[in-house]
Amino acid sequence: MKWIRRAMELLGEIERTQEETLTSAARIAAAAIGGGGVVHTFGTGHSRMGVEEMFPRYGSYPGFHPIVDLSTTFYTQVAGSNGMRQAMFIERVEGLADAILANFELRPTDAAIVFSVSGLNAVPIEMAMGLRKAGLPVVAVTSMRETTAVEPGHPSGTRLADHADVVIDLCTPVGDALCSVDGLAEPVGPGSTLAAVSVVNEIKVRTAELLVAGGWIPPVISSAKLVGAPRSEELFEAAYLEHARRAAAVLRKP
Repeated sequence: MKWIRRAMELLGEIERTQEETLTSAARIAAAAIGGGGVVHTFGTGHSRMGVEEMFPRYGSYPGFHPIVDLSTTFYTQVAGSNGMRQAMFIERVEGLADAILANFELRPTDAAIVFSVSGLNAVPIEMAMGLRKAGLPVVAVTSMRETTAVEPGHPSGTRLADHADVVIDLCTPVGDALCSVDGLAEPVGPGSTLAAVSVVNEIKVRTAELLVAGGWIPPVISSAKLVGAPRSEELFEAAYLEHARRAAAVLRKP
C-alpha cells in the first residue's frame, strides 16, 4: 500500500497546515452563495477535476458555478485532433482568460476558486487577475512546492498565488508523483487530484454548515438509494433550477 500510505500522509499535512485557509475559503463561498450569488470555479488540464467535484454531483448543491473550457482540458484523446499537445499549449495562451471572462457579468458580490497545481500557466493566472480586477474575492488552490520550484514564466513575473485573497496549499511535492519504485528513476502516482478533491469537499461541507446557520437550506443532489426516488427527483429539480437561476444571472447579456 505504498501510494495509499503516502496519500494519507499528504492529507494529514493538508489537515495540519490548511485549517485557516479552508475556513477563510468557506466563509468567502458562504457569503457569495448566501447573498444570492455564485462562486465561479475554474481549472485547466487535470485541475478541471476540482471543478467537477464541486458541482454538480451527489452530495453537492447549487451556488458553485463551474467554468471549464474544453479546449484546455480535453486530454483523453492524447494524440491527434483534440490531443494533449494542443490542450497543454492552449492553457499557456495569454489573453484566453479575458475571452472566457467576457461571457460573464463579473460582480463583486460573487467569488471565485481557481485551481492550478503549478500555478504557472497563463490562463489560470490571468483568470485570477481578471476576477480580482472586477472586485471578486479569489481563492487559489495550488501546490506551493510546485509553484515555487521554478521562476514564473508569465510576463507579469507572477504566479496564481500572487493573485488570490486566500491560497490553499495542496502540499504536493515537486513533480506531483508520490512514490519511488526500485529500478525506476522517476516517481509515479500523482497526489494532486486526491488533494484537490479533498480540499473541494472540505470547503463544500464547511460552506453548507455556514449556509444552514445563516438560514438557507440548500437543495443537495442525493441518490434515490438514500432518500427515495421521489425525494431524489425533487432535490435534483430544485438544485437544477436554482443553479440555472444563478447561472443565468451571471451570463453576460446585450
